[in-house]
Amino acid sequence: MKSRNPGASSMQNIIKQANQMQMKMKQLQDSLATKEYTATSGGDACKVTVVADKVKSITISPAVFKDGDAEMLQDMVTSAVNDALTAAKKEHDEQVQNLSKNFSIPGLN
Repeated sequence: MKSRNPGASSMQNIIKQANQMQMKMKQLQDSLATKEYTATSGGDACKVTVVADKVKSITISPAVFKDGDAEMLQDMVTSAVNDALTAAKKEHDEQVQNLSKNFSIPGLN
């Protein structure tokens, strides 16, 4: 017996794929929300760890304070924070792109 609405099966498949993608996206977000990224600068004199988009910790070698160069310290902290946040964003973007390429929803690809 033929279906009265041949598009119903296609629509159900699209809804199923969308629900699967939504579930996998939530799992990905949960995973990335707790992942730590660490970056260093100044030859490891400054180490920054971030989780998602928040700074978790900053470690500065005591040797840096002996020099008394506040501008250098500011530059090292800024560089390490930016590098760690960039790594977190890059992985997020790559994971989202990888997740979305596995779904084939007509009209969206």
